[in-house]
Amino acid sequence: MLVSCGVDHIGFPLRLHHHQEDISENEAAAIIREFPSTVEAVLITYLDKAEDVFQLSRLLHTRVVQLHGDISRSEFIQLKNGLPELQIIKSLIVGKTTEDKLIQDMYQYADLADAFLLDTYDPISDACGATGKVHDWGISRRVVELSPLPVILAGGLTPDNVSQAILTVKPAGVDVHSGVEDHNGFKDKQLVERFIRESRKAFQLLNGL
Repeated sequence: MLVSCGVDHIGFPLRLHHHQEDISENEAAAIIREFPSTVEAVLITYLDKAEDVFQLSRLLHTRVVQLHGDISRSEFIQLKNGLPELQIIKSLIVGKTTEDKLIQDMYQYADLADAFLLDTYDPISDACGATGKVHDWGISRRVVELSPLPVILAGGLTPDNVSQAILTVKPAGVDVHSGVEDHNGFKDKQLVERFIRESRKAFQLLNGL
């Protein structure tokens, strides 16, 4: 369904700290094998050891990984050297630290990552991302302005607010999870289609098209 709606990337959250996996790793691998070449699978994980990421990425046959854990520079370097063809998106969690510390974290990984993803910290659950909550877009915009890498915006995005988010933050892309789900927690096709439609319209405005 997501492929038919025209998404570019589909994320598979696995080996998580605060959330339960939706499907098993073997089920994810089977689904990814059926993907057309137009859609990229993304491993989303809190793993912070290079070897663990290697093994899971190979199992899934993913070429993109989104790292949410507090991975050290040394492990990050091992990951880059061990799988140089792997594209790595490093999450930056808005609200977990001060804005200055967030900017410092961005620069710490800027020479290693391929892109950043901005997500929201939930102080109640201590979850770093996948909270369904919006963060301060002013902070996100400053990260985008300072970042030498593409920045993807996540955090509480829905078909109703994604256009405003794009025009305010000016990210390279947007990421959505619970914002396009129905009350049972399943992706809703109409919400997905509307989210994509609103996103593309906003990016066209942003690019003056």
